[in-house]
Amino acid sequence: MSYFNHIQACNNFNPAAFLPFIVGDVVVGQVKRDFSQQLCEWPDVFVISDDAVELAAKLDTFAMRSEAVARVLSVLVERGVLSHLHGEQYVVTATTREQGLFLIDRAAATRFGVRAFGQHINGFVRSEQGIKLWVARRAPDRHHFPGKLDNLVAGGLPYGITLQENLKKECWEEAGIPPELAVIARPVGSVTYNAETAQGYKPDTLYCYDLELTAEFQPRCTDGEVESFFLWPVEKVMQLVRDTDEFKPNCNLVIIDFLIRHGVIAPEDECSISLPHELRPPFSVRYGEAHAKLNTMQIGNPLKNI
Repeated sequence: MSYFNHIQACNNFNPAAFLPFIVGDVVVGQVKRDFSQQLCEWPDVFVISDDAVELAAKLDTFAMRSEAVARVLSVLVERGVLSHLHGEQYVVTATTREQGLFLIDRAAATRFGVRAFGQHINGFVRSEQGIKLWVARRAPDRHHFPGKLDNLVAGGLPYGITLQENLKKECWEEAGIPPELAVIARPVGSVTYNAETAQGYKPDTLYCYDLELTAEFQPRCTDGEVESFFLWPVEKVMQLVRDTDEFKPNCNLVIIDFLIRHGVIAPEDECSISLPHELRPPFSVRYGEAHAKLNTMQIGNPLKNI
């Protein structure tokens, strides 16, 4: 086990098992070939070929696309193809959130391999013994990674809310951090990854924040997502990340970034040179294979900032 093992585990995407998901002339995601067959029943919504999954051309407005896809997802949940819907909407985009093409339920984003954005906060305390990090343990009833260790606050970035508004909301829900404290969280950049899961493809961007807290602060979960919190020496957290699979996979990346920036992974350590680059790979976009349209279509820039 090593830091690189965790990075590789979050960048295991194999494009051979996927088809590009196209809206208009833009690739916006990747769909597993077997899941694409579940969509053939709706030719008025999805046009399926050997080369791509395309949203029907007649669906040419934000509202029409959103409604049509939502209708299909509801049926797939009824049939058990999808386990559930989250009730939170993500914007589907090849560039920025402001240039979204339609909305999709958060629970289905991975099925269509569309870009997703999140915010993760490293809450830490400075003490005479050194830096300590707040770590959360996820509740055992979570759909994903029940019981795993997590960052102090971590959540997706849904449609129709700003980064700061979502930060305050997630801080309160997950750790009882009041808005006036949440807003002092310092943005420190982002990490990206290309993960393949049983459900599909996750080309995610996580906006990272550092929030320095006093020794008196005690987090408390208000929405049931977290079972307990721990304030651990940063060296213990570093050992758990380096040597175990105790943390939710993408949280490892956020903590590795923290360890580098705060000098816990020493500058003279050879991995401190390559790790920052490994934490920010470009997204895998597959195009131009045996389909004339794919050879000339516009591919959105996945690294453009929101």
